[in-house]
Amino acid sequence: MDFLFDVFADALRYLADPAGELGPVVALTLVVAGTATFLGVLVGVPIGVALGLWRFRGRSAALTLVNVGMGMPPVLAGLVLLLLVWGDGPLGGLGLVFTPAAMILAQTLLAIPIAAGVTAGAVRNLPAAAFEQLAALGLPPLRQATLAGREASAGILSAVAAAFGRVVSEVGAVLIVGGNIKGETRVLTTAIVQEARQARFGAALGLGVVLLAIALAVNVLLTRIQLRERPGG
Repeated sequence: MDFLFDVFADALRYLADPAGELGPVVALTLVVAGTATFLGVLVGVPIGVALGLWRFRGRSAALTLVNVGMGMPPVLAGLVLLLLVWGDGPLGGLGLVFTPAAMILAQTLLAIPIAAGVTAGAVRNLPAAAFEQLAALGLPPLRQATLAGREASAGILSAVAAAFGRVVSEVGAVLIVGGNIKGETRVLTTAIVQEARQARFGAALGLGVVLLAIALAVNVLLTRIQLRERPGG
């Protein structure tokens, strides 16, 4: 028990240290995860609405790709992206290796299928009357998609929450393409791995508490918005 008490005490000291690296690590985590979530939702939600709303040739294959993407191992996504942005790779000239931009790109690739898959499920689960009404109105496709998205707004918020949860807790892809460079590409998840590897368990626990607090705060906010979308919420 003394060991655990010492770890908790070290965690508190780490969190209270004004000269520590916690601030920059948290800031970069929020920038990377927030940007990747925004981009993932920006791309994934329209894809999900289209997959859930319309039947078209290739829809089954597209849904399969989305489902595969939802379960893609982050380390694999990171490796593929690293090969693309490496100096001799197709995108090597962009200089993205071991930069926050590469980390954002990696996490965006992970967020897109999550946002698309959850959104598609939410749209497909709309009442049959909603689909009948859209068909009867004879609206252009963009207007139909907008109305369907509005009706499935609670589900889309779940897609946002799922995408954020995916990227903010992810370590494999950002570790591969970012390199976990102190002061440059170190985020909460990679910092936890670094501290744990060096047996600085108090610091690792403190970082974990901050990561959990961020995830909790975002999900509480999204849940409150979801409840406002529903009568009687």
